[in-house]
Amino acid sequence: MLVLSYPAPMFATNCWVISAGVGQECIIIDPGMPDISSEVTMLVEEYRLKPVAALLTHGHLDHTFSIVPLADGYAIPTYIHSEDRRFVSNPSGIHGPDLMAQLGEMTFTEPKDLRELKNGEVINLLDLKLTAIHAPGHTRGSTMFTLNEEILISGDVLFAGSIGRTDLPTGSAAQMRETLIKKVLPLNDDLRVLPGHGPETTIKFERKSNPYLKELTS
Repeated sequence: MLVLSYPAPMFATNCWVISAGVGQECIIIDPGMPDISSEVTMLVEEYRLKPVAALLTHGHLDHTFSIVPLADGYAIPTYIHSEDRRFVSNPSGIHGPDLMAQLGEMTFTEPKDLRELKNGEVINLLDLKLTAIHAPGHTRGSTMFTLNEEILISGDVLFAGSIGRTDLPTGSAAQMRETLIKKVLPLNDDLRVLPGHGPETTIKFERKSNPYLKELTS
C-alpha cells in the first residue's frame, strides 16, 4: 500500500494520501490549512494517482480547510460523521474565538458531494474495506477509520505518545476516556496508526508507551 503525507503549514496537520500503489486510485484524508490543494495535487500527479474520495476525521478547520477545492476539483465525494457535518460550512460552532477572529470575514461552504457517516459504516474504496469508527471526545463527530485491518486513520483521537485535546467546543474528556477504553484499546496491536498530527505509530507501541492508554490498563 502506498501511504503519502503532506503536513499542512498551520498546525502541521497530516494530509494523508493512500493508494494501492503508483498509478492507482487514491483517497485524500484531512487536507488542512491554509489552502494546500495545489501541494496535494502535485503529490497526486507525482505518483500518477486518481483520487476517488476524500475523508474527514472531524470538523476542525485544520483538517477541512482545503476540502472544497480538492473534492470539487476532482469531482469526488467527501465523507464525514453526521455530528460534524454542519461545521464544514459553519466552523465557528466548533472552534474557540481566537482562531475565528484570525479568519475575519472568511466564509466557508460544503463540497458539492458531502456524505454523512455513522459508526460501523463500511465503504469499499480502492478494493479496501474502509470502516468508520465513531470516536467522540476531541469533537462530538470525531471518527477513526480502519483500512483492511491494516491501517488505522486516527485523526485527533490518538497520537504517538498522546491523545487529542478535549477543551474545545463539543469536546469532552469523559467521552474521550470512553472512546479510548471502548474504541482504541480493543484494536489489533498490529494496526499501523496514521494520526492527524505527528509521526505514525502502531497500536502495540501506544498500548505499551502512551501514558493515556497505560493509565487505563494499569
